[in-house]
Amino acid sequence: MEIYIKPKKKADLLNREEILIGDVAEVVAPAASELKIVRMKLKSIESGKGAKNYLVPVTDIIKKISTAYPDATINNVGETDTWVHTVTRRRREIPMFLWAKVAFVSVVLFVGAATAIMSFHTDGQIPKIFERYYTMFYGTTVSNPPIIVIPYSIGLALGIIVFYNHFFGRKITDDPTPIEVEIETYEAEVAAVMVATLEKDGDDSDA
Repeated sequence: MEIYIKPKKKADLLNREEILIGDVAEVVAPAASELKIVRMKLKSIESGKGAKNYLVPVTDIIKKISTAYPDATINNVGETDTWVHTVTRRRREIPMFLWAKVAFVSVVLFVGAATAIMSFHTDGQIPKIFERYYTMFYGTTVSNPPIIVIPYSIGLALGIIVFYNHFFGRKITDDPTPIEVEIETYEAEVAAVMVATLEKDGDDSDA
């Protein structure tokens, strides 16, 4: 019998007492066997400890399955180690507090972005460049010529929208946005560090 397993990079579990194979890996096997395999227990989760991290090596999964199906051929097509983050209790989010955090982060991002743009314009002397362009084409000097400043401002806004691929919460195309790419890269790096840390600490550590 051929059994295929695809362990995940990370698994998040809430209010659970044990880690099952189905929590950390996708399993492909004959229907009856697959149902049994995904329900196999790998580890017990310590109660009353809030958040906790566990490491589940693919070898643990293979050993568990081999015990029940000694004649089966087990093929791993996924990760070699899975980081399992468990939470036994989760605080209830207060809507007002949640919106306050969103508003605070939005203001910080807006002010930070505006400061970065203005700093760039100051360092690059953009206003003077616009004045020189206007003088070259019209023969007179005008401070912050609207004919250049207005299209530039519109183009800057459109450029930001296109770059981040979002407009009023909707994606313009199906391509991943730069933020999504950075988040995916960050999560992959965090998972790699957590796996290395858990291996070094001997299987699990407090969050």
